[in-house]
Amino acid sequence: MIDFSQTTIENIVVHHIGCRAEAEETRYSKGELQLHDDEMVIEVLKQYFFKPFKTEAYFNFHNEEGLDKNSVYGWVDSVFSNATSFYEKSINIANHLYEQSNHPKIKGGEFYMVLFNNCVVDGEIVDALGIFKSENKDTFLKVMLRDNNFELGAQEGINIKKLDKGCLIFNTEKDMGYKICSIDNINKGNEAHFWVDDFLGLKPREDNYYFTNNYLQMCKGFVGEVFNEENDVERPDQVDMLNRSMEYFNKHAAFDEKEFEKEVIRQPEVVDAFQDYKNFFESEKSMPLQDSFDISKDAVQSEKKHFKSVLKLDKNFHVYVHGKRQYMEKGFDSQRGLKFYKLFFEYEE
Repeated sequence: MIDFSQTTIENIVVHHIGCRAEAEETRYSKGELQLHDDEMVIEVLKQYFFKPFKTEAYFNFHNEEGLDKNSVYGWVDSVFSNATSFYEKSINIANHLYEQSNHPKIKGGEFYMVLFNNCVVDGEIVDALGIFKSENKDTFLKVMLRDNNFELGAQEGINIKKLDKGCLIFNTEKDMGYKICSIDNINKGNEAHFWVDDFLGLKPREDNYYFTNNYLQMCKGFVGEVFNEENDVERPDQVDMLNRSMEYFNKHAAFDEKEFEKEVIRQPEVVDAFQDYKNFFESEKSMPLQDSFDISKDAVQSEKKHFKSVLKLDKNFHVYVHGKRQYMEKGFDSQRGLKFYKLFFEYEE
C-alpha cells in the first residue's frame, strides 16, 4: 500500500523532450523549478503525479548483464546518494529518454523529474524519485472579465487528471533494483515496450501480486487454449471453469495448488491437462508459477475484468453465467434447425 498524504516535493525540474521521429531537439531548463511554497501549485502537482498509481504491481530495474549496466538505475542511485546531483542526472535521464524514443508514434512532450520526501510504501517511510512525461494537451475555456463584460478564450494546457507516462522509484530494495511503480496510459501496441523496456529497463517484481497475476493469466489461457470447443468442451463449461477459478481466488487468502485442483479443476484427466499446460505456459511466457503464495486481492481485482462470463448467442442474446452450471441444458431443435439453451431457476426479479 502506498500513502502520499505527508509527501513533500524536495526538488523538481522540467525539460522538453522533442519528437525524435520528426528530428525535434530536446530543450533543457537552465535549472530546477522554484515553487516558492505555492501550496495550490504543489497540491495540483501532487495530484497529477500520484493519483494514477493505484495498483500494487511493482517492478525492479533489470539488465541481463547486471544492474550496473542499467543506465537509469545508476543515475537514480546517484541522486539518492547525493541529492545535489539531481539536476545533472535529470539531463542524463532526459537525454536517454529521447535516445530511446525511436518509434514513430512516440510524441514529444514535457519531461518532469521530481524528488519526493516522506512516501510510505508498504509501511516503510522512504524518499522517491519520480520520472514523468506528458505528451497530450487539452484545450480549456477561460472566462475573463474586462470592462464589466465577460469574455471567453481558449487555452491549451495539461489535464492534471491524465498523466501519460510515469514511474515512481522508491528508495528501498536497492540491491534488487529498487521498488518501482510504472504506468503508460498512451502507448498500447509495440511502442508500449519503449517506456518499460527500452527506457527504464524494468522487470516485474516477484511478489504475491506477480504470482497471483501470473496464475490467473495461466488459468485464463488454459480455458482458452485447451479447455475449449476443439476438445469437446462446451462454452458453458468453460465459463463455469473461469467462474470457479475466480471464486477460489476471491474466497481464499492463500493459494494452494492441490486445493485449487480439487475445488476448481476436479476431474483427474483435466488436472493432467492443466499441469501440462502450466508447464508449457511457464516455459513459453517465462513467467514463474508458484505452487503456494499469499493471494493479492489487488491483482485479483485487476485481472477480474478479463474473465469473461458471457455467452454470446448470434447477435440476439447475451447470457451472463455466474454459477450453477447444472441449471443449464443445451439442445438442438431439428424442426427449426437451431441450437438452444434451457435455463432452470427458482425466481426472477
